[in-house]
Amino acid sequence: MEAARGELGRLDTEVVNARTAADDVRRELSKSEQDVQLVRDRATRNQSRLDAGQGSAKDLQALQHELTSLARRQAELEDIEIEVMERSETLTARVGELEARRSEVAERLAGLEDERDEALQKLDAEAETVSSGRPEVVAGVGADLEALYEKIRTSSGGFAAAELKHRRCGGCRLELNNVDLSRIRSAAPDEVVRCEECRRIMVRTDESGL
Repeated sequence: MEAARGELGRLDTEVVNARTAADDVRRELSKSEQDVQLVRDRATRNQSRLDAGQGSAKDLQALQHELTSLARRQAELEDIEIEVMERSETLTARVGELEARRSEVAERLAGLEDERDEALQKLDAEAETVSSGRPEVVAGVGADLEALYEKIRTSSGGFAAAELKHRRCGGCRLELNNVDLSRIRSAAPDEVVRCEECRRIMVRTDESGL
């Protein structure tokens, strides 16, 4: 989820930048189209005057020269317009690509959040089931052991008791030495034994290796 959120943030920035660039080029394209149209309109008016034979021979000759210049200018502006149009198409496609990627990441993030919520609901339900039997257990161990358990749990990150399995403490995961094993082996079944390393209460079973 953290990685997806980071990617989504980067894509948000890229989308904004791409949209801004695309908008700038669209404005540039609009101006280019206007420039071309102005030249076309001027050439059309001059051609109409030339066709109508309005003015002196000198004026008509000047119109002919201007039409030649306008044709050259129009060709230059149309080349610029085509180049700007190509850039606009490229940037518009880039915006679409980034928006599609952003939608995919947003959808993936939503799916991960749903999985998290579902997992948390299961854990809450499991915690409720497990804790429902705690009062009965607490009543059977006595106040002194309960107080010791709570003290260890507070100082050990919520993990106060661990299974002793195959001579290894389930809390700190360290293997007990022979001296400690001998001490635990000789302890009474109802005596509280603790790990010398992590000080957690160790629960003895048939798999403790004693």
